[in-house]
Amino acid sequence: MKYTNYDIIRRPVITEKSMGAMNEKKYTFIVDIRANKSMIKRAIEDVFGVTVETVNTSRYKGKKKRVGVHIGKRPDYKKAIVKLTEESKTIEFFEGIQ
Repeated sequence: MKYTNYDIIRRPVITEKSMGAMNEKKYTFIVDIRANKSMIKRAIEDVFGVTVETVNTSRYKGKKKRVGVHIGKRPDYKKAIVKLTEESKTIEFFEGIQ
């Protein structure tokens, strides 16, 4: 299956820690668990029109949840922290949030 850029980038992470990292031009996204660093870099550059310097990824296991007698599990996910180059523009999606 061929992934599009919009299949790779799931959603941005909006937390206090990720908002603080924006001052250093670091943006955090939840990405597809099968995506590698080069796929993430290409997708961010194509979608937002920026230049990516580095991509750091980490995988997380979903938490176990229980409702009554039924036990389930949240899905596993991958988080990517993308650092932009100094010459690159900022991502407009995050401009109004702070």
